[in-house]
Amino acid sequence: MSRTCAEEIVYVGKMMFDRFLTDFSGGNISVRDDDTMWITPRYAGSRQQWQLDPSDILHGPIDSNELLENPRFSREGNSHLAIYRNFPVVQAVIHAHPFYVLPFCAAKVPIVPVLESGHKFERIDVIPYAPAHSTELAANIVEGLRGQEHIMEKQAAGVLLPEHGIIMAGKDLLYTLDAVERINWNAWCIMAQNALVPAPSP
Repeated sequence: MSRTCAEEIVYVGKMMFDRFLTDFSGGNISVRDDDTMWITPRYAGSRQQWQLDPSDILHGPIDSNELLENPRFSREGNSHLAIYRNFPVVQAVIHAHPFYVLPFCAAKVPIVPVLESGHKFERIDVIPYAPAHSTELAANIVEGLRGQEHIMEKQAAGVLLPEHGIIMAGKDLLYTLDAVERINWNAWCIMAQNALVPAPSP
């Protein structure tokens, strides 16, 4: 049975939290439905611990600022609106704090593909720092995604937010979730490689 936009967002939010792809401190999930954006509310993590109901999911027009007037609209939703307005191919956006990705955000180091499953996402670059929730951050995200439309059409493309997390924009929500998972494990493999000690010579 197919899910509504709100139901799918709730499903993905719980999946992300259960799989350590985001945490209590934040993250946002949104879906484009024609000219409408559906998005998780403010404090979905810190106050609701990602135990959302479809009725919690906000929606409003992409081409106006109507959602910005809703007191439950996440301040990070500005970045989602900016992505949808600049990339018509994008049908879903995930901002997350994946467990193995966060060290790269803290160190401001890009994630290069070391697993075959991650090659299609190419290198996940770090964009210039801007305060969370700012319009400057939204502009930096859009600029960082430019030129990656071919990756968005196939699955999803992303950028790292310094000291913050990752944002992925893709062809649908489940494809975008899959991309976040693959990049998280790719990040773990980079760190694990650095910890390996060469075996002694026979």
